[in-house]
Amino acid sequence: MKKRIFLLIGTILMMGIGSLSAQDGIKQPDLQTADSYFFDPTRDFVKQTEPYKFGVEWRVEAGYNQNWQHSVDTTSSFGYLHGGQIGAAVDFLLPMGFSLQTGLYYSLSYGYRQSGYRSVIVPTDTNVVPIEYIGHHIYEHNLIIPVRAYYTHTIAKKWRFFFFAGPQLQIGLSQYDKQVNQLSAETEHFLNTKGVITTSHDRYASAELSRVNIQFGLGGGFEWDRLRLSAGYDFGLNNLIRTKVVSTSHMWEWSWYVRMGVRIGKDRKTIMNDKTVNTSSF
Repeated sequence: MKKRIFLLIGTILMMGIGSLSAQDGIKQPDLQTADSYFFDPTRDFVKQTEPYKFGVEWRVEAGYNQNWQHSVDTTSSFGYLHGGQIGAAVDFLLPMGFSLQTGLYYSLSYGYRQSGYRSVIVPTDTNVVPIEYIGHHIYEHNLIIPVRAYYTHTIAKKWRFFFFAGPQLQIGLSQYDKQVNQLSAETEHFLNTKGVITTSHDRYASAELSRVNIQFGLGGGFEWDRLRLSAGYDFGLNNLIRTKVVSTSHMWEWSWYVRMGVRIGKDRKTIMNDKTVNTSSF
């Protein structure tokens, strides 16, 4: 019995000595130079990396735009306006590829269309009522202030694609309607009594249209190095008609555009908070 007890005690001692010898072969961290994270009892001994990307990017951009003024009645001239825009944008970079963008753009657009009205003069030799016209040369000047949320994904070293969405405020500076009047005196007088303007005028200053167009837009595009190509569509949300000829008068302005931009200033600013614990040595 005593031999068995001594044999058990001897075996335990030999195992303990072997364990200590094995630990002597493992490189232990220097407690004088070890990172403070080593002394954190809650550490999970897993390599942890926490990247945060913040910064600001500035761009100048220019492009083509097409504005669609459409109405539910024919009392207001409507159609397409074609033009260009130029401006500057600032991107506030956020983690995980997200960013917020705002900026200021100036746009100038032009369009031509005709408004047709039934003549008040009915010829005696026919039952057909002729149509008289007003030609509208529209010159539109706007300021555009977008607020967009962006998501950008890197394809290759310098190639990225992105999507965006968000509201936009379009402020009308001027929308001059240069008219070519092809009305008879009788028809023109009748239209004037109904509130239809038949002479050249600024559609904002005359209170025909509202200067404020609230829009919501969607779009996307590609980036290569400092260059950005984007396209989007903005949906007008509010009725632009202020002076209604009839109670159903309603007009919206929707827009689509293509822009080319270039990033100016320093390259993308990145702040990396890299808290990495190397556990290979312990």
